[in-house]
Formats: sequence, C-alpha cells, structure tokens
Amino acid sequence: MARKQECIAMLLAGGQGSRLGVLTRNIAKPALPYGGKYRIIDFPLSNSINSGITTVGVLTQYQPLVLNDYIGNGAAWDLDREFGGVHILSPYQQIGESQWYKGTANAIYQNINFIDRYNPEYVAVLSGDHIYKMNYAKMLDFHKKKGADCTIAMMEVPWSEASRFGLMFVDDNGKITAFEEKPKNPKSNMASMGVYIFTWSKLRKYLIEDEAKEGSSNDFGKDVIPAMHENGEGMFAYRFDGYWKDVGTIESLWDANLELLTESSGIDLNDEYWKIYAKNTANPPQYVANTAELQNGILGAGDYIAGKVDYSVLFSNVKIEEGALVEFSVVMPGAVIKKGAIVTHAIIGENCVIEENAKVGERPENFEHGEGWGVSVAGPGTTIHKNAVLTAGKMIENNIEEGVTI
Repeated sequence: MARKQECIAMLLAGGQGSRLGVLTRNIAKPALPYGGKYRIIDFPLSNSINSGITTVGVLTQYQPLVLNDYIGNGAAWDLDREFGGVHILSPYQQIGESQWYKGTANAIYQNINFIDRYNPEYVAVLSGDHIYKMNYAKMLDFHKKKGADCTIAMMEVPWSEASRFGLMFVDDNGKITAFEEKPKNPKSNMASMGVYIFTWSKLRKYLIEDEAKEGSSNDFGKDVIPAMHENGEGMFAYRFDGYWKDVGTIESLWDANLELLTESSGIDLNDEYWKIYAKNTANPPQYVANTAELQNGILGAGDYIAGKVDYSVLFSNVKIEEGALVEFSVVMPGAVIKKGAIVTHAIIGENCVIEENAKVGERPENFEHGEGWGVSVAGPGTTIHKNAVLTAGKMIENNIEEGVTI
C-alpha cells in the first residue's frame, strides 16, 4: 500500500500568456518577474507549503526552461522532500502516442499515475499565474464539512469585469446551483478563481470519462465541472475576500507591480505569518550613489542607482546611470538605463539596454482624456539606441536604431 497524503496540489503552469506579448515570448507566464524579487509561481508554491501541502506537481508545457530552472529541487519553498516535494510534470511519451496537454483537465488526466503514487483523499488544482495569498487548509476544511465532491474558490468581481470569468450562482448553504462560462451578459458577479479542491476518487472517475468523450475540449471549466454539476455531485463555492490579481495583460502586470508602492496595495509581502518565498541564489548589496534621487520605489538585489527613480519597481542587477530618469515603471532584471535616458509609464524587459538620451513611454497627461496612451514595453534583451524613442503604448521585440522613433 502506498504511503498516503491527505491532500496534494497540482499546479497548472503551462500557460502561454499570449496577451503579454513579447514578455512571454520565451518564458511561461508563471515565470514572469513580479515585485522586485519574486516570480508569479512563488505565490501558489508558497501558499501550498504555508497551508501544509508538501507534495506539489507543477504541470509545465509552454517555454518551460526558465520555470524548470527556477523551481529546481524546490528547496526555496521547503519542497525538497524525500517523500513528496515538488515535481515538474511535462508532457511525455506514452505507449502508442505522444501528445501535448490538450486542456487543463487532460493535463491532470495524463498525470493520474503521479497522483495515485501518493494515494491522496483530496487534490487541490491550482492556477500558476495569479498573485494572491490563500490558506488552502481552510478551504479543505470547508470542503470536508460540506461533504463536497468539488469546492471552487470564488470571489466577487466588479460587474464591468464579470464577463471575463467563469461565474457561479450559489444558494444560502454555499451550494453551487448554476454556472456561466465567460458570458457576454453576466447575471452573476461571483467569479471562479481557478482554485479547486476535489475528492480524488470522484475527480479520477470524471477525468477518465471526459478523456473518452468525443469532442470534449478536456477543460475543467468547460467540461469536467459542468459534467459533475449535471450529475448532481456535491459542488460548493468557497468565498475568498482577500487580494487576488490575474496579471494577464500588460496593463494589469504594470498595475500589480506599482500597486505595491501604495499603502493600500492589498497584499503584504512582508507578512511574517504568511511568507512568500522566492529563489534568490545570491543577494549582492545595492549601491546608491550620492547623485541618486529615490522616491517611493522598490529596489532589487545588486542594483546600481545613480540617477532618479520615482514610483517604480526595479528587479535585481538593474543599473540606472547618473542623469537618467525612471518613473512609474517596472524594470526587470539586468536592465541598464544610461545617462540622460527617460523611462516613464513603461515595462523594461530583462537585460534591456536603454542608451543615452533615449526615451521610452510618455506621461498620460500628455494625451487628451487619456486617449492614445498606454504602457510602453521593451521586450527582453532589446536595445533602444541613443536618441531613439519608443512612444506610448508601443511594444517592441527588436532593437530601435539610433534616432529612430517608433
């Protein structure tokens, strides 16, 4: 008999994040840097270990190399365990066929043998690309008390955004009575967070049935959960009212980072009782020159600051030369902003070089009623040469030559 774990987590981290454009061209969305020292994957991994879940399968697919290297053996999250721990689960060749994960449900289906190794009573299925703190142990207690087969974390969202989500209707006991999957005209604003707890014996059965069903898209929200509901399984909604952010667009990624600079950001990254762990193999000191001007910013390890930084989030090993200005921007690891360059309302990708007197982005007040404005994005590894300009709302993946405006 296999050693038993009450609950294990399966973390869906294969998403492309196509709306993030050049920022996710070569890395999966969960590997994106956030908050000066983290990557998005740190949040579900930290939530798992803080909740007492010590076996986590991370299902990767799209551009997994950075994510795989980052997670490593899981030591940064105390997930380097002799039994359990963190496991990277990429699609692999099976008898007779080799195939990519076809959908979220198929990804779990292909790893039934992995889950069975731990003989769990419950399985938490988590999204790898949201920023939030959540105690899954409390959600599991709720699931057990209700005698549920499936519990879905939900939160109230603004009506204006409701059509982006899978929505639920819930009775006074918390039981789910109906679903709407991203409707054009929503009748509910109670949204699924993409965080599920299933009784494993029940989910296992539905995964096998869904895989055999012709025409299924093999997706939890579109196929497995509606099938469970139609068959009268015990399905309950667990209400969450904390901070939760889906950073699926350039604007939301920019906004989520800069929110950390406000007192009412909604997420405390310095909370001693619910730490968010990150893999930082080396933490060289920062250097702030006497020519630097700093106002309301986050600096990363190994940064060199000699210019002006205002209301911005900088990651590790960023260099801001004397006479450069960075404001209302997110500057990812290894970027260099040279003398006289101006970066405003922008995201600067990893290892970018913004050369002397180049300009990236514009202040929104320069545009009438905000029209034509947007966050400017310099893709990873690009160079914006001397006196070149990247205008508001533009995204580049190639260098801009000297003096050119895009």
